[in-house]
Amino acid sequence: MTAAPVLDPQRTALVLVDLMERIVALPLEPRKGTEVLVAAEELARTFRAAGAPVVLVRVERPSVAEQPPGSALVPGLAASGDLEVVKRTIGAFQGTGLDERLRERGVTTLVFGGIATNLGVESTARAAADLGYDLVFAEDAMAALTAAEHEASVRLDFPRLGTVVTAADVHLAPV
Repeated sequence: MTAAPVLDPQRTALVLVDLMERIVALPLEPRKGTEVLVAAEELARTFRAAGAPVVLVRVERPSVAEQPPGSALVPGLAASGDLEVVKRTIGAFQGTGLDERLRERGVTTLVFGGIATNLGVESTARAAADLGYDLVFAEDAMAALTAAEHEASVRLDFPRLGTVVTAADVHLAPV
């Protein structure tokens, strides 16, 4: 991991992917979903205190009458003013208006956390990179179904897309 840049809260958003009850409860590696949630909630508090946007992404299965139990965001995660994005694909940009909502706010940098590292987080990050965003990955605010999948993303793929840091190393400049 490299040193985290000091981020401009007026141009940076936190993107937390699929922190839904049923997903956080899965058997995850290299850390439990509850550990991911603790790191993500701390990041969200930091971003909100700095006036930076927090984007909460959740998935809905297309073409079903009712979503599976536990498909809501983890209770208490969302706060007033957060952007909630409902995706129907692996990544959060396709067909959601997320790019437009971020650009309206002047966002150029995204900090990522969520589950699963190699699926929803990586798919969203790849699209964000294609759209020209600068990317930061809070490694300890993520998990996957296996440690190998998580490690492949954070050690091989994410360094090619942005900067990998710990949640504690994400610093927003004072406004």
